Amino acid sequence: MRVFKLLSALIDYPSDELLGELRRAVTEAGVARVLVDELDPGQIFSVEERQVIAHFAEKLLAEASTAAQARYVQTFDLTAEHSLHLTHHIFGEEKTRGPALIDLTEYLKGYGFAHDEKELPDYLPLLLEFVSELREDEARVFLGDAGKVLKVIADNLEKSGSDYAPLIRIIDNHGSLVKLAA
Repeated sequence: MRVFKLLSALIDYPSDELLGELRRAVTEAGVARVLVDELDPGQIFSVEERQVIAHFAEKLLAEASTAAQARYVQTFDLTAEHSLHLTHHIFGEEKTRGPALIDLTEYLKGYGFAHDEKELPDYLPLLLEFVSELREDEARVFLGDAGKVLKVIADNLEKSGSDYAPLIRIIDNHGSLVKLAA
């Protein structure tokens, strides 16, 4: 489930620190594809999915950090339809969003997952860190519950031609597998 932790890093703000950690991990593994394979020993992700993740990591590391940061801000911070805060897509900025965020915080705490209180609990990179600590079946159910929102984000990113779209689609697909099995 460690690939979800990598996905979390890849869709999070590409700070110099995060890029440095990613660069070290890829260097240690030799190439990004080997890193992704090492993080997925149970082959939960398909060969194609692992290739997409590795390609994105390589492209991110080949880009100047300021360019990667500007692309991230343009994609996620300046375009509401691409927001990585999942409840935003359900409630917008309505008052009803607050109770949903509180419920989500309590749910995460119920699993013993602590996060930086400065970050809202519905931030997808944070949720992927949580998912990385779950068993595979639990992760699929959790992602399945977020499936409609993940699909909306992936669709919106695809419409804009964003490089992030395939990563969100992969995340969505892992939740969608629960629906297919039901």
